[in-house]
Amino acid sequence: MKLFDVYPLFDVEPVKALGAKLWDKNGLEYLDLYGGHAVISIGHGHPKYIERITEQAHQIGFYSNAVINPLQQAYADQLAQSSGLTDFALFLCSTGAEAIENAIKVASFDTGRKKIIAMEKAFHGRTSGAVAATDNAKIVAPYNTGHAVEFIPLNDQKALADNMSDEVAAVIIEGCQGVAGIFEPAEGFLEKARALCDEYGAKLILDEVQSGVGRTGAFFAFQHTSVKPDIITMAKGMGNGFPIAGVLIQESIQPWHGMLGTTFGGNHLACVAGLAVLEVIEEENLIENAADLGKWLKSELQRMAGIDSVRGKGLMLGLDLGQPVKTLRSNLLTKHQIFTGSAADPNTLRLLPPLNIQKAELKIFLEALKKELE
Repeated sequence: MKLFDVYPLFDVEPVKALGAKLWDKNGLEYLDLYGGHAVISIGHGHPKYIERITEQAHQIGFYSNAVINPLQQAYADQLAQSSGLTDFALFLCSTGAEAIENAIKVASFDTGRKKIIAMEKAFHGRTSGAVAATDNAKIVAPYNTGHAVEFIPLNDQKALADNMSDEVAAVIIEGCQGVAGIFEPAEGFLEKARALCDEYGAKLILDEVQSGVGRTGAFFAFQHTSVKPDIITMAKGMGNGFPIAGVLIQESIQPWHGMLGTTFGGNHLACVAGLAVLEVIEEENLIENAADLGKWLKSELQRMAGIDSVRGKGLMLGLDLGQPVKTLRSNLLTKHQIFTGSAADPNTLRLLPPLNIQKAELKIFLEALKKELE
């Protein structure tokens, strides 16, 4: 049987990984500044992460959500402590797209409405509701087009106000647009969205699937502002590679049995993977590391000839070169053995390294980038 060919692949076969490094089947070492789409938060092969998952696998790895699983509450408690969000309830699932689907469903249930306002260039996932709120017609099948979604430009307060009505269930905004090319909500935009949602009785959903779990130097990217959303989605960095996702829901929104459901979400192994990530982030001060190293790296990049601008915060950065980066990205991989990321914006190189990356490793990247830009 052939694999369904939907992924363009690099000619690299990693067989081992540790920290911010990978080794391929030929023993060649690579520096990982992309973390498999921002998934690797505490580094490959972290000993505590391996220990926690191994111990749990020897006890019980999975049972459904029909039984008590105290690890779910342990994770919720640790998440509240790590994020500072104590007045939310947590629904655990397995993927970012699943988190988005459930977030939109909760907003629709609570408001009794079905219209969603999303941002142009947004990426929220590939399942039916999530992809309908994703601004990429190429990946939206005819079946997915039946959802009531209105797209407006990110940071256009007038367009947001003009499209708000008592038919809107939710406004959904990424904490930082990752796939688009690292575009942040401008100062005042989230505040305006919060005020309009309050005025019209709509829910404000912050999609932190890529920008959450410390990546921007705050636990969630929206926490760089004073805004509090009604619903928050998270996934990628939660499990350091183990599939786990979550929806944080303001306690004012009441659940009922059967409202949401999932087979694999919040299973025993997923919870200990998530707990290990949160514990390592706290013990090793990785949010502070992301903030400090991100500030230093951004400053170094802004001084480098050949880079038009640098967007983002923490270890979620986009380098705009003013011209396509495809060749540069390929050269970084094949000539310097450094993984970086692309974006929907062809001129943008994305950096999403593990939060525990070291300055010495980033200096290797800077030297390689300088050589290629020269």
